[in-house]
Amino acid sequence: MANSKLIIVEGAQGAGKTTFTDYIRYSLSYTNLYRLCGTSDMTKTGLFKAKKMYETLLDYIENLENTSINLVFDRTFFTEEIYCRLGKKEYSFTEVYNNLLERFSKLDFDIYYITLYLENEQVFAKRLNRGGKALFENSRFSIENSISQQREYLKMADEIKEKYPNINVINIKTDRKIEEVQEEIRNYIGY
Repeated sequence: MANSKLIIVEGAQGAGKTTFTDYIRYSLSYTNLYRLCGTSDMTKTGLFKAKKMYETLLDYIENLENTSINLVFDRTFFTEEIYCRLGKKEYSFTEVYNNLLERFSKLDFDIYYITLYLENEQVFAKRLNRGGKALFENSRFSIENSISQQREYLKMADEIKEKYPNINVINIKTDRKIEEVQEEIRNYIGY
C-alpha cells in the first residue's frame, strides 16, 4: 500500500511549473524535487536516448516505492511525447510513451498528474519574458509555442484520466493569485 506521493507537474512554457513545483517541494514534508529537460537530440537517434532515460527514471522511482519519500517532477516523459506530437522532433515517441505510461500507472505511490494552464492564453506574453530565469539553448519561448503546448497537455490530461482511473489527474489554472493556486494544490493533494 502506497505511503508516498508521486506528483508530476506538466504544462507549457510559462504556465508556472517552477513556481508551483518549488511550492510543493517546500510545503509537503519529505519531498524531493526533480527538474528534467529530456534529451537535446532531436534526430531519430534521440528516440533511443529518450527511451533509455525514462526507463531508467522509472527504475529509480520503483526503487523508492514505500519509503515515505514524496517525489515531485517538473516535466517527465509526458513532455517528450508532447514535443513529438507537435513535430519538434524527428521521431515518434508514442509507442515508448504508452509503455512508460502503463508502467507509471502501476507504481505503488499515490499518483498525481497536474497540468498547469492559463485560462487567458495572452498571459503567456508576460510570463515568457523569462526575466531572471535560465534560457536553454534549444528553447524558443513564444506565445504560439506555449499555446500549442498547452492545448496538447490538456488533451493528454483527458486521455490519462479516461484510461487510468488510479492516476489523480488535475488541471489547475494559474493565471490568478498565487495563494489561490497554492490552496487548490494543497486541497487536491491532501496536505
